[in-house]
Formats: sequence, C-alpha cells, structure tokens
Amino acid sequence: MNYHGILLGLATFLLIGLFHPLVIKGEYHFGTKCWPLFLLTGVAGSIGSLLVESTDLSVLLGVFSFSCFWSILELFQQRERVRKGWFPDNPQRKRKNPSQKTTDTPR
Repeated sequence: MNYHGILLGLATFLLIGLFHPLVIKGEYHFGTKCWPLFLLTGVAGSIGSLLVESTDLSVLLGVFSFSCFWSILELFQQRERVRKGWFPDNPQRKRKNPSQKTTDTPR
C-alpha cells in the first residue's frame, strides 16, 4: 500500500487550515500591512520547493508557498469582512479614515 497520497493530502489540509487563523490574526493585529511577509514567505517556499530533492517535501513546500500567496488575497478580503462587521475590529489600531468602519449587516 502507498500512503504518500493520503499523508500529503492530510498535510495539505492541515496547512491550508493553518492559514485561515493566520490571516484573521494578521489582519486584526497588523491590518493589510503584513502582506509582504506572506509574499516573501511564499517566494522562499517556492524556491525551497524547487531545490529540495525529496518529492514529498517539495510538494509540501509548494502547497505552503501557494497558501502564502492565497493568504495575500484573503488578507484584503478579511479587511472587507471586518469593515462589514462580520469580524471584530482591533480598537487599538489607528485607521487612516475613521469612516472606514461601517455596520453593514450581511445579507
């Protein structure tokens, strides 16, 4: 029996699941200013994926790096979800435009 596919699938599921709270916490504490960190980490993961010899590790680094890239988009979408009131806003973070936060209710 070959368990590589199942184990890589599970690791992919866990990696993607890890990035959801990272995006939420990142936007809460830093706003969208942390997107370059996701970009640099994703580029580093992509380079690592190209350089390692192990196929399994290369696949996991590829999934990791593209999860970082996808998190950039999610970070900006999270900002909109906060603006709509679907997620809490960080009251300690200063906003450039105070009218940026609205209390729209989801439809």
